Amino acid sequence: MLEEFKKFALRGNAVDLAIGVVIGAAFGAIVNSLVGDIMSPIIGAVTGGFDFSNYFLPLSSKVTATSLAEARKQGAVLAWGSFLTVAINFIIIAWVLFLVVKLMNQIMQSEAPKTPAMTKQETLLTEIRDLLKREQR
Repeated sequence: MLEEFKKFALRGNAVDLAIGVVIGAAFGAIVNSLVGDIMSPIIGAVTGGFDFSNYFLPLSSKVTATSLAEARKQGAVLAWGSFLTVAINFIIIAWVLFLVVKLMNQIMQSEAPKTPAMTKQETLLTEIRDLLKREQR
């Protein structure tokens, strides 16, 4: 059984998946830091306070606290501000990932081998082919 597990764990697909997960986690930490440490403070400075996480709607008359943490201890609350903050962070993270993927695609396309320009003979043959197709219609 140990030999079977060794074959499974060292198979190419499992190792590739493990590497992808580790790199994805590291990249996720970078993106979260970019959003939390750079973009959110800038947006917060522009909007006059980006963090909505303390906004809530008490669902019980027992809730009298002004902070979300204290209000949760007192009773049921609808933490809409926390949800809004997470949703905004998701949009920012998705946008950053979109830009990274777009940049990577541009890099990959620039590295792709470019087709050589057609020779004069190839250009003439292409024109003749196109003329023949038009005449057949």
